[in-house]
Amino acid sequence: MAASKSVAKTKTAATSAKRKAASTKAKPTRAVQGKAAGKAIDAYVERSNASLADVASAVRRLVKKTVPAAAEAVNAWGVPVFALNGAFCLLMVGKNHVTFGFTQGTSLHDPDGLLEGTGKNLRHVKLKKPEQVDQPSLRRLVQEAAALNGQAPVNSAMRTGKTR
Repeated sequence: MAASKSVAKTKTAATSAKRKAASTKAKPTRAVQGKAAGKAIDAYVERSNASLADVASAVRRLVKKTVPAAAEAVNAWGVPVFALNGAFCLLMVGKNHVTFGFTQGTSLHDPDGLLEGTGKNLRHVKLKKPEQVDQPSLRRLVQEAAALNGQAPVNSAMRTGKTR
């Protein structure tokens, strides 16, 4: 009986040591860049909601056409982004819509009121149909976001030259 308790303690200690070693290992990143990013984004869209693949494709085409130098990537959290001197916009596929976000959205001019959100910097547009991507105002947001990238976000008072 004592031998079986000893074996059980040894197995428990070994299992505990394995868990501790596994928890101290660096977690693998989901970040993908370069040519593999396109395939990773395709897989992300299929996993998230394949019925919105046409909307996601339209957003990707818009960014590629508007900012040809932008690169597709997947950040460490598994979110598809478009980068030029760092990420300037992102794409998230939800249950009913594609969220097209701008990392410096609070600094963008949005006369048509497309942008939503309340965060410190990020703003987004919810897109349900590919036709929504064809809006000229959305193209202007992409252009401005790319041009702003690498600069510190500014609030609306600073953008218009007003002071408190």
